[in-house]
Amino acid sequence: QVQLVESGGGLVQAGGSLRLSCAASGRVFRINAMGWYRQAPGKQRELVAAITRGGSTNYADSVKGRFTISRDNAKSTVSLQMNSLKPEDTAVYYCNAEFQKTTYTPNSLSWGQGTQVTVSS
Repeated sequence: QVQLVESGGGLVQAGGSLRLSCAASGRVFRINAMGWYRQAPGKQRELVAAITRGGSTNYADSVKGRFTISRDNAKSTVSLQMNSLKPEDTAVYYCNAEFQKTTYTPNSLSWGQGTQVTVSS
């Protein structure tokens, strides 16, 4: 199993920036795609950004041009740089990771505990 620990959330004014980080630990064969999701009160959890092991990225339309996802495979970390934050970005942000326990097993999914991001207007 992979354990994920997020950090970097907080309170920021609109137009400001925050950087979220997520560190993965656990003895597995390989961590494949990693990503960030968010869930605002009363809304479903949604994809914010994802990145493959090879570095290909995918962003929600609402964050394109403002957020940047990156990862360090050697350190098993994924980060989300969030610029030009808006009040509608307020949510709990969750890190997730697809991983293989062994070379023969399919992907499993692990989630972090979440970190609160609040953007004031």
